[in-house]
Amino acid sequence: MTTGWTARLDRVLGARLPGPPDVLRRGPFREGAFASPLHSERRAARTGVFLGVAFAVCFLTGLTSHLIQQPAGWFPWPAAPSWLYRVTQGTHVATGLAAIPLLLVKLWTVYPTLFEWPPAGSPSRVISRLSVLVLVGASTMQLLTGLVNIAEWYPWAFFFTATHYWTGWIAIGAVAGHVGAKAPAIRRGMARRGSAGAVAGLAPGQAAGVRAVDDAAEGGAVPRRAFVAAAGLGVAAVTLTTVGQSLSPLAPVAVLAPRLPGVGPQGLPVRQTAHRAGVTDVGADYRLVVEGPRRLELSLADLARFPQRTERLPITCVEGWSASASWTGVRLGDLLAAAGLPRDTEVTVESLQTGGLYRVSTVAPPHARSPRTLLATGLDGAPLDPDHGYPVRLIAPNRPGVMQTKWVTRVAPGAGGIGA
Repeated sequence: MTTGWTARLDRVLGARLPGPPDVLRRGPFREGAFASPLHSERRAARTGVFLGVAFAVCFLTGLTSHLIQQPAGWFPWPAAPSWLYRVTQGTHVATGLAAIPLLLVKLWTVYPTLFEWPPAGSPSRVISRLSVLVLVGASTMQLLTGLVNIAEWYPWAFFFTATHYWTGWIAIGAVAGHVGAKAPAIRRGMARRGSAGAVAGLAPGQAAGVRAVDDAAEGGAVPRRAFVAAAGLGVAAVTLTTVGQSLSPLAPVAVLAPRLPGVGPQGLPVRQTAHRAGVTDVGADYRLVVEGPRRLELSLADLARFPQRTERLPITCVEGWSASASWTGVRLGDLLAAAGLPRDTEVTVESLQTGGLYRVSTVAPPHARSPRTLLATGLDGAPLDPDHGYPVRLIAPNRPGVMQTKWVTRVAPGAGGIGA
């Protein structure tokens, strides 16, 4: 029975559809309209491999960031090493930016297939072309909205974070489906090498001759090597002019990066200012409340009487920039102990900020008990600037910047909140 249905399905999907009249075969539809040999399986397959790797890296690092901010019970995120999130999120953004020129190169190598004749010779071909539409649409939206997001410009009504997350699943699923459907073409493209690997067993002179013939066949107006070099230089240029936002030694050449280490109040970038958060008038009556068996209400003078610690920790924004600084304050664990709570108590940290998705963050046990997690009152030897969270901010190792709550007013046991 199954074999019969499979045979019928194969006949339906493989049935030849009537072709369009030849009178329509004009412009880009005419035979030979795209003469460049660079529009080939070889170029498409090799570019696709690099693009597929970039998408896989982006997906895995983006999923990591999502799970840190929206924790699942099966996904523990450690407090050490303190630089781990800096690496994963910096890689996420840098790879996403590098994927933009790669996607453009990939689309250039295959766009003549949009005008193949007939447009769809069978129902299976119709389905294949529709799947490519999903792939291109999801990939383009994912990369372009990510680019706009790191510039903090939101010309849309939807919530970027949720949209980016679900579009990422669509894009990576479409990539996997496309690779499966195009596996034979990919194998053919990867096998066509103008190198000694494709001419195993030949003498060096014979191998060189084969490579020369291969280069001539794909030369045309733009030689193969020039095409590859141009694509590589495009990716390198995008990477070098942006990656300095998270890799400090390259900051001087990061001319296209939206944020740079060392630029901002007290020499540190900020995303959310005190003015935008509505925290502009913190008076002498400020108190930090720590809920527990021994409830604490602490003024800044009270906090100063606790043992003071200084830790050098990075701030890492989900937009990809990061910078290290020296923070001074009281260990969160010391305050929990003073309130009669275990040092590894999961707590929520609330901000004076009255609204916004990131007003409250949850500090999980690995970070709560870490001796490097501070409620900081100072930055690089000076009191906190209002834009960095004066009078008190949370700073913990290996957490996204949106979860390093500024303008802290209350610490309480129990999970909750979205992230700050």
